[in-house]
Amino acid sequence: MQRRRESKKSWLAPTARLQAPRHSTQATDVNLVDTGNAILADGFSRIQTEVDDAFDAFLPVPDDTRARLVEAMRYAAIGSGKRVRPLLVAATADLFGVDRHAAVRAGCAVEAIHAYSLIHDDLPCMDDDDLRHGKPTLHKAFDEATAVLAGDSLHALAFEILSDHATSSDPFTRSELILTLAGASGMNGMAGGQMMDIAADSQEYDLHSITRLQQLKTGALLAASVEMGAVLGKVPLEGRAHLRAYARDIGLAFQIADDLLDHEGDETKAGKALRKDEGQGKQTFVTLMGPEGARDQARALVEQAVGHLSQHGKDAALLGALARFIVERDR
Repeated sequence: MQRRRESKKSWLAPTARLQAPRHSTQATDVNLVDTGNAILADGFSRIQTEVDDAFDAFLPVPDDTRARLVEAMRYAAIGSGKRVRPLLVAATADLFGVDRHAAVRAGCAVEAIHAYSLIHDDLPCMDDDDLRHGKPTLHKAFDEATAVLAGDSLHALAFEILSDHATSSDPFTRSELILTLAGASGMNGMAGGQMMDIAADSQEYDLHSITRLQQLKTGALLAASVEMGAVLGKVPLEGRAHLRAYARDIGLAFQIADDLLDHEGDETKAGKALRKDEGQGKQTFVTLMGPEGARDQARALVEQAVGHLSQHGKDAALLGALARFIVERDR
């Protein structure tokens, strides 16, 4: 992708309304949703383009020695991934009539955190992976020091986006968005789950412990995505219980599906190395429940998740389709 050069205009300003796509770098990713569900295919296609356009605007390449850092950030953030988390934000926000531009910006904040976590997870000191989304991991494409800085900078970018007036004119909404994403990212969320995962090399985890690990490592950001959509919609805490239940169930189903992919998936389709958990002797949902038991549990969680959305009727069709995609995906 041709890199965008920095202009004098603030790169956090809403320079594009994100509704007239300038490019479609992820058009080939629509086959990820080969479930026969048009609403899901349309949802992914739209959010992938919107997120790419937004990051293109957020990350102009400067004409100085920071250029390599920003190019690395663009490498990680643009044209990669399914965009499940931004789609969760946008689909939830849409239930409450939230402006699409605000929802996409919030979705980009979650995706920036997700992208930074993948950069750091792939480093030699963590999972030591060479491939991500079918292309070299960032530290392989650039170098380890640049990868660390790119991850750090994407983490910072997430909170710059959320704290900007362009995301919401309401300071209380901005504050709650920041609090929600920060809580899901740190020791009581994703980073804490990653620490538990590192410790799994030398610990024997039971099903309860594995569930807790995955609720933090994977489920926290998924739950935050749904929560942030509700925050943008100014839904009071007592009105979010069903959405939190939906998010909890899809979070666990997502990780069970990931464990199944690692156990029996196709590395070519997955675009990353598989069978690593088995090779490291880690306990997973598959090792504890068996492949069929894990698959049945994931399907049950998805049906339960969809049931939590019943009060929204057809308005929640995209969230329901997204829940089912989680256990049907092959990457």
